[in-house]
Amino acid sequence: MAGHFESGSSEKKSSNGLNELLTLNAENLQSNMKIIYYSRTFLSIIGGVVAGILGFTGLKGFVFYILLMAVTSIGLLAKAKFSIHTYFDSWNRVLLDGFLSGLMSFVLFWTFAYDIVHIF
Repeated sequence: MAGHFESGSSEKKSSNGLNELLTLNAENLQSNMKIIYYSRTFLSIIGGVVAGILGFTGLKGFVFYILLMAVTSIGLLAKAKFSIHTYFDSWNRVLLDGFLSGLMSFVLFWTFAYDIVHIF
């Protein structure tokens, strides 16, 4: 894993031998979290429409959502150049935040698109 934590501890050595704590700017961290939330919500809506148009029902639709969120997480990791601790305070922020709220949006647009295309 690239980043500031080479040895797994939360401190790094400076050139004069003193330990310095790595600090994160709270405003930047909050902005990054908003980007993750908006990205997941947008892709959940698009994915729900695509799943509805393709006619996924039952478990197939939920598997599609899990795959979509995995691709989203990989895309966010690639955007951060796989250096998570530079932009976020933990891996869970990138992998899991927005998962359930995105699921609600996905199901809403999935059923809406499925009803419009396949029922009406």
